[in-house]
Amino acid sequence: MPAAELINIQPKRILVITLRFLGDTLLTTPLISSLKQAYPNADIDVLLPAGNTAMLAGNPDISQLIALPKKISALDFGKLLFKLYRRYDLAISTQAGDRPALCAIMAGRISLSFVPDDPGKAWWKKSFLTHWLVFNQDYDHAVLENLRFCNLLGIKPCYRLTPPRTDQASFRAPDRPYAVLHIMPQWRYKQWHKAGWLELITFLNERGLGIVLTGSGEANELHYLHQLEQQLPTEVTNLAGKLSLAELTELISNAALFVGPDTGITHLAAATGTLTFALFGPTDPKKWAPWPFDFTGSIAPFSSLGSQHVGNVYLIQGQTDRNCMPCQLEGCERHRNSHSACLDQLSASCVIDTISNSLLTVSNRSINAML
Repeated sequence: MPAAELINIQPKRILVITLRFLGDTLLTTPLISSLKQAYPNADIDVLLPAGNTAMLAGNPDISQLIALPKKISALDFGKLLFKLYRRYDLAISTQAGDRPALCAIMAGRISLSFVPDDPGKAWWKKSFLTHWLVFNQDYDHAVLENLRFCNLLGIKPCYRLTPPRTDQASFRAPDRPYAVLHIMPQWRYKQWHKAGWLELITFLNERGLGIVLTGSGEANELHYLHQLEQQLPTEVTNLAGKLSLAELTELISNAALFVGPDTGITHLAAATGTLTFALFGPTDPKKWAPWPFDFTGSIAPFSSLGSQHVGNVYLIQGQTDRNCMPCQLEGCERHRNSHSACLDQLSASCVIDTISNSLLTVSNRSINAML
């Protein structure tokens, strides 16, 4: 099929494939919304890791979630491909890896995918895909990268992320204005130091804000937060491991502000429209910063260097004496459990000053009135 003919297609069944991390799943929602806007009568399914399905809970654009187990045998994966074979009019892989591309090829009568910028690895994908886009290491923000498929299809892009939602939230939020702090990232190299969190919590408490801690139910994370609580001069509400992602969305939506590291939950916070402070270290903000709530544009909202403010997102970049940021590496020791000097050297005063100054100027959430 010539590329020009893609503009005229009217698919009735669409499959979007996203097989990476939790934050990546959320960052596909603008593409999903774009597809639903362009093809309102189409059923859109999403193939994703089983552990990520909660990120798309209640999404009105999606008909069905197809969950891929974390560990799947070659036999079971083959059975999945057989089940998907030509089931969809259009299948789109949002990653360039072999597995997602193969799913798109098998599932869609029309198959689109990213391919790596390496002819030796991309040749077979180019041979079997209907059309493909080169995934360049110097690409733009992940949201904009996914929306490149809109250009290929000749449809209008939607830029807003769709967080999960529920009508049955069971938690009890504080009765007074509160801040949500998501302290632990999935990997150590994105983690800010405990001393900084302690000083920040003291500052927020002195400003009259209640403190709500969130996190996963992982044993090491719960232990870390328990130790942190024991060192605090004030009581906090610890909801780590007690909320679904949809409930967490509701909690953050009603918060005065959110503070978190480079993690999928910080992307989620930004998508709610709540004032979000993101603590970034090795990761390149141009590519992976939280997407501001009302941002629409064809260029990345943040640049690679420096602390910055766009919309409801304040990005606070770590500090280091070396000219190495952002390195896009897994910490100074090049593994996920490594420390990152840029975050180790990020002072609490820098974070507190950014938050304090923002509280004096922000008007869209009426923070000063709340305090």
